[in-house]
Amino acid sequence: MSVMNRFMSFLGLQDEEEVVERERVVQQEEQEAETSPFEARKNTKSNNVVSIHSQKNVRVVLSEPRSYDEAQEIADHLRSRRAVIVNLQRVRNDLAVRIVDFLSGTVYALSGSISKLGPNIFLCTPDSVEIQGAITEMLAEENDYNKMR
Repeated sequence: MSVMNRFMSFLGLQDEEEVVERERVVQQEEQEAETSPFEARKNTKSNNVVSIHSQKNVRVVLSEPRSYDEAQEIADHLRSRRAVIVNLQRVRNDLAVRIVDFLSGTVYALSGSISKLGPNIFLCTPDSVEIQGAITEMLAEENDYNKMR
């Protein structure tokens, strides 16, 4: 019994049964604290089993918008955590710029990324997809090829 519990019992403010129950709880907490940190980590890890294949339905959406209104559909795919490849080759240049601006804002708001794959072709990804590498060599070769024509 702690000094405070004895004092409370002496004044009649606390029953003896409550004191005994509190002491049992304190003793159990002390026993748990005495276990090694390794055992504590071992116990917590067994409860948190995570599957490697947690995303079974990973999809990449191919989109070829014809108007600015279709940019909203692309943004909805990004919000649903799907990567989108956007082909803007069949759209006027001023409209393509507006669509890329809208998608850039959407990707920024979702902490994702946007990459240029080719002339007027972009890859927009949510934050759950990471893009590695660049296609600068292919773009440089294409520019050289267009100059030769």
